[in-house]
Amino acid sequence: MENIFDKLVVTEVCDVHTVHNPTGKSSAITNRKSYGISFCREGKIIYTHNGRDVVEDNAHAVILPQGESYTLFCKEGGAFPVIEFFCDGALCDTIVSLHVANVSELISNYEKMLSLCLTGGNRLQVISLFYGILHHVLVSSECLNLRPAMKYIEENFTDPSLNNSILASKCRISEVYFRRLFFEHYKTTPKQYIIDMRINRAKQLLSEGNIKIAAISEKCGFSNPYHFCRTFKRQVGVTPTEYMMNNRAYRI
Repeated sequence: MENIFDKLVVTEVCDVHTVHNPTGKSSAITNRKSYGISFCREGKIIYTHNGRDVVEDNAHAVILPQGESYTLFCKEGGAFPVIEFFCDGALCDTIVSLHVANVSELISNYEKMLSLCLTGGNRLQVISLFYGILHHVLVSSECLNLRPAMKYIEENFTDPSLNNSILASKCRISEVYFRRLFFEHYKTTPKQYIIDMRINRAKQLLSEGNIKIAAISEKCGFSNPYHFCRTFKRQVGVTPTEYMMNNRAYRI
């Protein structure tokens, strides 16, 4: 899913509260008056909207759409913080599930927001804290989106045909979005990340000192020995042969 928060402008945080639901409780929401983001301290809720079920639990927050009607069932009783807000333009027309990492950080910012709202605190402070919550949820969710690609890289980094198009397809996102998302999280390009893995593997094989340069080049996914030697020298500062002579684990 592309980033729904890219152009989000929050115009107002209209309510901050915690819903306490017992196990087995069912509710129906009709024509929701504002957008909402909900996450949980403990428990589990299943939302049903347009025939589709969405889970909210310790690992998943939800965005609740303004103007939509849906039902919810509390599968496991617990406490569910909710932040109601308005924004400039449409955000979503269905319930959106977002992965959450480190829910304690969300709770901390939520409690600060709640305290400010109860004491009539600064509106801009409240909105600033809310943007921090959205950013935290977004980063957690996007990082999860990259997992199929990272697993594929780990298993196939020595494949010379490996490219961004293949990796983006594993994540089911566009190639442009994949490259941007990858750089945001790993501060490097997918191509450079793969090269680094190949070079590290080459260092390991060179240190063993019993495999020829051409064979190492092939094993590490380089198109030919010349390309391997040139890339290795640029990355490491010495040639593969020099590295092997200086770092062999077993010397005669």
